[in-house]
Amino acid sequence: MIPCPAQDAKFRAGLFILPPNYYLCGILTNTKTTFMKYKIIVLDLDGTLTNNKKEITPHTLDVLTRAQEKGIKIVLASGRPTYGIAPLAEKLQLSKYEGYILAYNGGEIIDWKTGELMYKNLLDHDVLPYLYKCAKDNNFAIVTYDGEYVLTEHPDDEYVLKEAILNVMKIKKVDNFLEAVKHPIAKCLIVGEPTRLAELEKEMYEHLKDRMGVFRSEPYFLELVPKGIDKAQSLAVLLKELGMTKDEMIAIGDGFNDLSMIKFAGMGVAMGNAQQIVKDSADFITLTNEEDGAAYAIEKFMREG
Repeated sequence: MIPCPAQDAKFRAGLFILPPNYYLCGILTNTKTTFMKYKIIVLDLDGTLTNNKKEITPHTLDVLTRAQEKGIKIVLASGRPTYGIAPLAEKLQLSKYEGYILAYNGGEIIDWKTGELMYKNLLDHDVLPYLYKCAKDNNFAIVTYDGEYVLTEHPDDEYVLKEAILNVMKIKKVDNFLEAVKHPIAKCLIVGEPTRLAELEKEMYEHLKDRMGVFRSEPYFLELVPKGIDKAQSLAVLLKELGMTKDEMIAIGDGFNDLSMIKFAGMGVAMGNAQQIVKDSADFITLTNEEDGAAYAIEKFMREG
């Protein structure tokens, strides 16, 4: 095996017997079967599929297109709302190749070819007053979504602007958040300065841990989602619907909210820029998102037909 210097990741592999002329550059971190036929590839977006400019590079696009042409299904799994994932789904031609979207960290599953909402898990409106109070008492902005809009009382907040830009969505100012949110929603987001937000996360998690999910997807984004929502749980639903198994799945990510799917997948891949806990849980550590790390891993594990 020929390892490559994938960032600061440590080479911790055992020995594997490789097929003749098989060149492996990467890091294998446990002993799951590596060489097999994968039928589905799940990709996080920010820090994984896209580079630091939030773009899919031409090389990554080419690799994913070739994978889809071989019949491999692509799933985009993100904490973003559906509207914020759609441009990337279109660039990858998921409607042509029958791909899928997992939005809101798995709160919704959408068949991108048919537009069918295959699964949804909505936030209990009864908890909204508590979420709103936590944000207001700590001088943080709280947001949710309605179609192409990010709803908030604080349209000029720098972190609200980050969320809108990230998802290519418009901001709609509301006078009263609780009165404005009468429609079904999959999540709320409290945004703000990372150090103070980390303290609020601890407080809210202790209060809500038996009722809903509370975690940060970025240092400045605190996700508030229905209980039990994570990418692995929703992927299990999708795999059952497709008649596939987790051993036929590659999952690639970089953040804490990718941890469940990386542990769940037959081949869990951490990006070179991933948080250390993600790297520690992965089967393979690839290059960074600035080095086409997702494409690199897919090329290595995609069996040539």
